[in-house]
Amino acid sequence: MPKTARRTIKSSDKTAKPKTAKPKPKRRADQYNDPTHNYLHYWDTRQYENQAEHMAIRRLLRGKHFRRAVDVGGGYGRLSILLKEYADEVTLAEPSQQQLDLAADFLKGYPGIKRRLVQADDMPFKDGAIDLLVMVRVMHHLPDPARELREVRRVLADDGCAIIEVANYLHIRNRLKHLVRYERMPVKPVDIRSPENRRYDEIPFVNHNPYTVTRQLEHAGLRVEATLSVSNLRSVRLKRLVPQEMMIGAERFLQRPLASIYFGPSIFFLVRKIKN
Repeated sequence: MPKTARRTIKSSDKTAKPKTAKPKPKRRADQYNDPTHNYLHYWDTRQYENQAEHMAIRRLLRGKHFRRAVDVGGGYGRLSILLKEYADEVTLAEPSQQQLDLAADFLKGYPGIKRRLVQADDMPFKDGAIDLLVMVRVMHHLPDPARELREVRRVLADDGCAIIEVANYLHIRNRLKHLVRYERMPVKPVDIRSPENRRYDEIPFVNHNPYTVTRQLEHAGLRVEATLSVSNLRSVRLKRLVPQEMMIGAERFLQRPLASIYFGPSIFFLVRKIKN
C-alpha cells in the first residue's frame, strides 16, 4: 500500500490563533477642533435660529430658578449666557478645546460661567449634582445616544430638569418628500452626511425620529414633560424674503401648536427623572 503523505507541522501552526479585528478606538466628540472652522462665525447668518432657540429655552424655564446648571456641548457659550439668568452657577461642558478657547473671549463679560473639557458620555459630576442640564445641537452627533442619556439621568438632581434638543427627521418637508414617494418615515436615525464623509473617522451627523427619542429617554429613566417645535420657518430663501422680526413673531406663535406634530426641524424636550 502506498504510504500516506504526512503534513509537516510547523511550530507556528500549533500556536496560531484566528485573527480578530481590532476594536475601533473610542471616537471623541471633538468635531469642532478643526482650525478651518469657526463655530462663532457659523452663527453670523443664523440669527433667526439663534433667537428661536433662546425663545424656546425661556418658555421651558419660565418661572424656574436653579442652583447649578450645565450647558453640555455648548460650543463657545452661546446658550450659557442665557442659562446664567436661570441659575446661580453655570458650567460650559464642552468636548472641544478650540470651542473653550473661543469661549474664553466670548464669556469675558459674563462672570460666573465656568469652562470644562467634558465628554457627554462621561461627565465629571457627582450623581444628582446638577439641577438644570441643557443639551442643544448635540444629539445630531449621536446615532445611539443611550450612554449620553444615562449620564444625563445620573448627574441630574431628583427635582432637576433637562432640556434636550433633537434634530428632527420628521419635519414637514421630509414628510412631504416621503409621501410623494410612498415611503414610510424611518424609525432609526438617518445619516445626513455626504457619501464621501460616511467614514468612521468622520463625526456622525444624523437626524432623529422624535418618537424613537422619547422611547430612548424613557428607557434611560427620563420622562418628557413639555415639547416645543423650534425654527419652524428655517429656510434660506424665506430668510432672504421675510424680515427677521416677522419671522420671530411667527415663531413665537408656532412653537407650541406645532409641537404635537413635530413640525419643525428642531424639537426641544423638557425632561425630568423618572423616580424609582
